[in-house]
Amino acid sequence: MALTDEKKQSLIQALKFLLFSISAGVIQIIADTIMLEVFHFKPWLAHLIALILSVIWNFTFNRKFTFHSAKNVPIAMLKVALFYLVFTPLSTLWTKYFTETLFVNEYIVLAVTMVINFVTEFFYQKYFVFNDKKGDDTKNENAQ
Repeated sequence: MALTDEKKQSLIQALKFLLFSISAGVIQIIADTIMLEVFHFKPWLAHLIALILSVIWNFTFNRKFTFHSAKNVPIAMLKVALFYLVFTPLSTLWTKYFTETLFVNEYIVLAVTMVINFVTEFFYQKYFVFNDKKGDDTKNENAQ
């Protein structure tokens, strides 16, 4: 069964998003670990700061290289901020709950949270932030 061009493009986007998300995840894990182990932050605060750093990284690279979007960057950033306006408080609260009430290891909570973030954010960016319903329709634009 041959893949259509649209399906191939979606697969390529998913793979690029995965690779950039992994790099953002590495940044998040390193920042989280430094804040936990060196500065002894509470897990929820370390999570919050590390998440902000990884979001900035991930947005920048996925906008340019995954979705090839030269669309209005401030509007795209606002849309991503709206996602994190919901995701950040929820993930911070569940990090606090699982680590401080249920005593789940903070790195296990971090890993599960990152998987949830990856899956939900890919679809949110693909279909809402960059409104990519036909594949890479802005590829020929010069992404800034």
